[in-house]
Amino acid sequence: MPKLNARLSETYNHTLSQITPSRIRSFSLKISDVPDLISLNVGEPGFDTPEHIKNAAIESIKENKSHYSPQPGWMELRESISRYVKKRIDIDYDAATEVIVTDGATEALSSTFLGTVNEGDKVIVPMPAYPAYVSVIEMAHGVVVPVDTSADAFKLTAKKLEETLKANPDVKSIILNYPTNPTGVEYSAQEIADLARVIEAHGILAISDEIYAELTYEMAHTSIAQYIPESTVLINGVSKSHAMTGWRLGYITGPAEIIKNINKVHGYLVTSPSNPAQYGAIEALDNGFDDAKPMLKQYRERRDIVADALRKVGFDVISPDGAFYIFAKMPAKFNETSEEFALRLANEAHVGVTPGDAFGESGQGYIRISYAADLDEIKEAMKRVTKFVNEN
Repeated sequence: MPKLNARLSETYNHTLSQITPSRIRSFSLKISDVPDLISLNVGEPGFDTPEHIKNAAIESIKENKSHYSPQPGWMELRESISRYVKKRIDIDYDAATEVIVTDGATEALSSTFLGTVNEGDKVIVPMPAYPAYVSVIEMAHGVVVPVDTSADAFKLTAKKLEETLKANPDVKSIILNYPTNPTGVEYSAQEIADLARVIEAHGILAISDEIYAELTYEMAHTSIAQYIPESTVLINGVSKSHAMTGWRLGYITGPAEIIKNINKVHGYLVTSPSNPAQYGAIEALDNGFDDAKPMLKQYRERRDIVADALRKVGFDVISPDGAFYIFAKMPAKFNETSEEFALRLANEAHVGVTPGDAFGESGQGYIRISYAADLDEIKEAMKRVTKFVNEN
């Protein structure tokens, strides 16, 4: 096993010294050897990809559709995306100039930040937040302006945004994510309209990660692009809505001028998306508009089981309106960090969750639970959590 030449020890991008690996993944690895572990820390649907989507991808392979697609994806898929977005939020995006197919929503985020952030540019990030936002902004040499939302039920209010922008008048953009990872909180149409008004007044770019848009419960999803399409880069994909996380298929829509520059980054990062995934996505978007509905029914049942069990033993829980996460505040009697609590829960109760501070300091004292797991596993996990809390 070769050891790096000592003279090359500084031969790396020094920006990476400021960036830590995802604590979601690192914590999962830390507890991976715990026997009989019920894992509620992975953010992916506990369902298989629908058969009609798998069959479409298989047919594309049989038909030898195996060559490079155009850099922004096959036009057929971009047209499907355009139709799908029009049906969902009534915005017309031109398939030729305003749509990019990406290798998942994470690549969409990376390409968007690298394509829109200059050195020193400030980007507002409501916290707690998906860790990749902060890391990729820093890779682009941008400056993160964190906004703690914990005092407002984990929602960024228009008032708080206005205050932040007045204190940071040189902010260039904001990343929004809703329903949110890790909290599952969704915004009402009025709340989105209020945020849009502030964003428009200050002339900043809204980068809106709406990967969980199809997974909402009592509240219908409203995209900020419906209010300020000229100032919004909209990111979504089929990972969560159609249980296709491993297919790595996302998309970006927005004004042609900004999409053109993002596409330059996208092309150099990945050349072009995977063909089988693209043909599966065409089927998903054209003929699977309601594929998420059966999942939603089961997610709602699992959400209620988890929320009820946690509340009974002293967790403070804001019931999520979307996605498949519960962000729960630890009972007051536990005088320890999120990671210490989560490690004990794994080692003593054999239940895997994610420490809340993996999503930023505002998540300290919380844990994130994914209720996308098997129903029987969830019920057993809640029995174990209940026993653990009662005995400690």
